[in-house]
Amino acid sequence: MAPPRGKATRRASETASGVSAPAVEGGASAAPSEPAAVPEAARPRARRCGPAGASGSRREKSRLDPREKPQVRARAARAEDQAEGLAAPTADAEPPADPGHPLPRATARSRATPSSARARRPQSGPPEGPGPWAPAPHLGRREEAPGAWKPRAVLEKLKLSRQAISMAAEVVNRLVDHLLRRLNSCESEFKGVDLLRTGSYYERVKISAPNEFDVMFKLEVPRIQLEEYDNSSAHYFVKFKRNPKGSPLDQFLEGGILSASKMLSRFRKIIKEEIKNIEDTDVIMKRKKRGSPAVTLLIKKPREISVDIILALESRSSWPASTQKGLPINNWLGAKVKNNLKRQPFYLVPKHAKEGSLFQEETWRLSFSHIEKAILKNHGQSKTCCETDGVKCCRKECLKLMKYLLEQLKKKFGNRRELDKFCSYHVKTAFFHVCTQDPHDSQWHYKDLELCFDNCVTYFLQCLKTEHLEHYFIPDVNLFSRDKIDKLSKEFLSKQIEYEQNNGFPVFDEF
Repeated sequence: MAPPRGKATRRASETASGVSAPAVEGGASAAPSEPAAVPEAARPRARRCGPAGASGSRREKSRLDPREKPQVRARAARAEDQAEGLAAPTADAEPPADPGHPLPRATARSRATPSSARARRPQSGPPEGPGPWAPAPHLGRREEAPGAWKPRAVLEKLKLSRQAISMAAEVVNRLVDHLLRRLNSCESEFKGVDLLRTGSYYERVKISAPNEFDVMFKLEVPRIQLEEYDNSSAHYFVKFKRNPKGSPLDQFLEGGILSASKMLSRFRKIIKEEIKNIEDTDVIMKRKKRGSPAVTLLIKKPREISVDIILALESRSSWPASTQKGLPINNWLGAKVKNNLKRQPFYLVPKHAKEGSLFQEETWRLSFSHIEKAILKNHGQSKTCCETDGVKCCRKECLKLMKYLLEQLKKKFGNRRELDKFCSYHVKTAFFHVCTQDPHDSQWHYKDLELCFDNCVTYFLQCLKTEHLEHYFIPDVNLFSRDKIDKLSKEFLSKQIEYEQNNGFPVFDEF
């Protein structure tokens, strides 16, 4: 028996719905149909980072097991634990320059071929519109380094001030603790809710300023049954297999289905009432964004800080079938790590499936932000990668630069609607795929930062041009399908990134 449809969306059930990208998005899709599946051979492939000797024979045998506590991680674990509580994290120290290993760009001119030199010729000015655009750079292995820009100087600018972090942490902690106490009070429907620390701050890839925080409030819901919505692979109806009488969640049931919109509405109402009772903090609730699962609070003093609070249902059952072929980390972190990660709970957030210009308000969307955090925290094949006694790689630095590139372009073209639907989750997803394709630590040497970042940019460009960015956990979901982001927007962003790549990323110094 087919599950019931939402209130305002029943008449739209005959059309296939698009799966929203796993980040806050807005606006309607421009194209009604999704392109044909991209053949495997045509899918993006990143150029290989680092030295040529990254063969299977040099692959480290050790694998990271998130359930273990290796002794080699003792000192780093203490630093991570401090960051878990929103304390000021220790700034990542950069290794001193190695006089015997010059930066990649030092040999770029000597090894550059005529064709690559033509590809790198600076353009006379930045492109402005979505007209004709240049082809993607060749995806084969390129030995020369791009441009003459200084990525380490950019990263130094992106480091967070310890004083600013400490100040922000104190204010956000006080707000979060107050709300948790209220939600766990006897009369609350959300008794048992707990904090799930996810997002760029806890992943240690926050850039620029500690002025935006993502906080998840998880609520365990045992004995639930999921029904996939309209073959979306990511959106589900939630039912209780056996819900005890008198459960506080009964009021959110609609035809036996746990209504995401009803539950989110009540969640917002409690928070809105409670922030009035927080002393010594000037905080307001921002207007709800259509289709967004977040309750956004704005702390006004001592400085403006935006806090997105997201309600998440925690399920400890097996991950849905749509994730079976996802999380492709076998050759990167190992099959044992993958199995351990997939034994962790999964989460559902009240991000509704889209039906044309409407939303199916009773659906929930899968979320794996806690797994993303675990991967970024322990990102190397070697257990000692980036630890005190280990070799530093440049993976996180590449992700920070990718995020900053998109952030700066959004600032530069703030009045252009073409960039509205792109978000940091797209960048993070592309980055994970590059890590999968270049799994060895030797392919991410810190001295090769510029070249590795260029590979990430090139992969992202190819995703834009093929209109295919596969969800890292749900392979059937294409984050760049036309029902999510129109072709002209992808062409516009592709053109801007190509200009930046060919001219040494001038946008990094514009704001």
